[in-house]
Amino acid sequence: MQSAVPPAPVDVRRPERGGERALPAPATGSADRQPITAREVIVACVGACLLSIGMNWPIAAHLGSHIGEDLGDPVRTAWQLAWQGHAVLHHPLHLWNANAFWPHRETFAFSDSLLGYLPASLIGHGPVAALVRYNLLFLFAYALCFVGAYLLARELGVRRWAAVVAGAAFAYAPFRLSMNGHLHVISSGGIPLVLFLLLRGYRRGSARTVLAGWLVAAWQLTLGFTLGLQLGYLLLVLVAIAAVVWLRRGRPRLPRPAVVATGVGVLVVAAVVAFQARPLLQVARDYPNAHRAGGEIAHYSAPPKAFLSAPPEDRLWGSATASVRHTLNTPNEQNQFPGIAVVMLAIVGVGAGTVYSRRLRAGIAIAVFVLAVTALGYGVLNGDLTYRLLHHAPGWAGVRTPGRLATLSSLGLALLAAAGVHRIAAAASGTLRRRRARVASAAPAVIACVAAAAVLAEGLGTVPNPAVPPVPAGLAAVPAPQLHLPTNPAFDRVYQYWSTGRFQPIVNGVATFSFTSQNKLRQAMNAFPNLRSVELLRRMGVRTVILHLDIHRLPIPLKWLAPHPRYARLAAAKSVASLPLTMTRHGSYIVYALEPLPGAGS
Repeated sequence: MQSAVPPAPVDVRRPERGGERALPAPATGSADRQPITAREVIVACVGACLLSIGMNWPIAAHLGSHIGEDLGDPVRTAWQLAWQGHAVLHHPLHLWNANAFWPHRETFAFSDSLLGYLPASLIGHGPVAALVRYNLLFLFAYALCFVGAYLLARELGVRRWAAVVAGAAFAYAPFRLSMNGHLHVISSGGIPLVLFLLLRGYRRGSARTVLAGWLVAAWQLTLGFTLGLQLGYLLLVLVAIAAVVWLRRGRPRLPRPAVVATGVGVLVVAAVVAFQARPLLQVARDYPNAHRAGGEIAHYSAPPKAFLSAPPEDRLWGSATASVRHTLNTPNEQNQFPGIAVVMLAIVGVGAGTVYSRRLRAGIAIAVFVLAVTALGYGVLNGDLTYRLLHHAPGWAGVRTPGRLATLSSLGLALLAAAGVHRIAAAASGTLRRRRARVASAAPAVIACVAAAAVLAEGLGTVPNPAVPPVPAGLAAVPAPQLHLPTNPAFDRVYQYWSTGRFQPIVNGVATFSFTSQNKLRQAMNAFPNLRSVELLRRMGVRTVILHLDIHRLPIPLKWLAPHPRYARLAAAKSVASLPLTMTRHGSYIVYALEPLPGAGS
């Protein structure tokens, strides 16, 4: 366990408050290093929240009626967040058996969980609360990304105004605009926050800060393995580097409190991994399609020109890079444009940034390059250099989108960009000091503001904010288990959201993989209502089928994907006189009440 603790010099300073020994921080190249104060952290948090509201406007204006991005994955995520709170409050032993995908089991593990947001899930009930909760967490995710990167840059020695650039560059990297429909992907603020806490804790020998770092790592893992795997492997690499340095320094004695805190923290992380992995491994055993085949990964892999493709929502670069974006297979998962401003500042940071040591600058630059190449998946030399090796690492078999490694490369660029701004501001201040001291003192803030504005301009996007359709009147009283038609992945997300009123069992659901039984059931519903489809549902135990006549009119992404049945109104016109069911019209939907099989009860 001791090898997990980064090395520290043997000589110590006077004890900190609480009796813990403080170890001297490595030199950063800054003779006037500014301490991080509580007031500074509070100001950074408030500023990050206000910036998130402004950059993502008008989400904050319609918290209970609209949703960020579209009526696709966000509405399903709103259901996820609502379900985990409902399950913990009412039947915590069955958390993983969600009401969707009935009658399958472990269905909450059909996609990345967001259990780290459970405290928010315990507040409120119903569809409106689900929207407010989702939208607030969306804004929180961006704010935390800013704060985490800001604090990490500050701990590395960057001055306050330059650290603002790090926060802005990481939180509002252009590629994130493609990920706004995936809350578990944009919720990456825990990664730089973990690095900040661990670095600060080990430098100062602070057991409390070290433990906090590992606890935040555990929390980031509870938001899902999409980013959790990246953080886990990053920590393994950093621990290996620290162990090598520790050995080369002659294995100096490590502060016992920090070692104990490390052990406790690692045990917590291991427990979280085990808790999250158990249902995922069970799903992988029961559903072979949960493993990502090479063909699926290749589909989401990108060629190098993806670095010139900005998301269409990008106000500055969306139109300018459209010609490149239109040549990509799946642009939403392949846009890798990092932003010109952040790259230029990062180049300055690598070449001339004195706030970081030369080794640190080189290490971050190499890591950014390797991660950028790896994020292309099989797009470079068929992936033989990087991603094929990574795909065989534990846990990566379930990852289908290599491009999400841009999260880590964007963090590296943000840190280097902050170093570049730090260097430019210091040079300008030194030049002006010979002439006007007052102007020289204001120069760093002005330069940092200009740099941050340039970075934010490249990351500013249009923020779609569609109205979410309310639950149809009377739907809550329909008996369950239910099947909603027409069914396809686009419509099923809305049905999942509509179930947040009472979480009745529904057959519908959208997973991150397809499975045979669901595909066969959807195909069978093409002929509904006929005797074969009705008998299939009766054997399953379905009590009602709800046929929505107008759902195709909603602005749902990909609604053209083969709905089953294809034409709801033609299905509604079919005679049911000879079928074991009753048919009742309720405004925009029809309820088919199926007679139970003999001996099955009512």
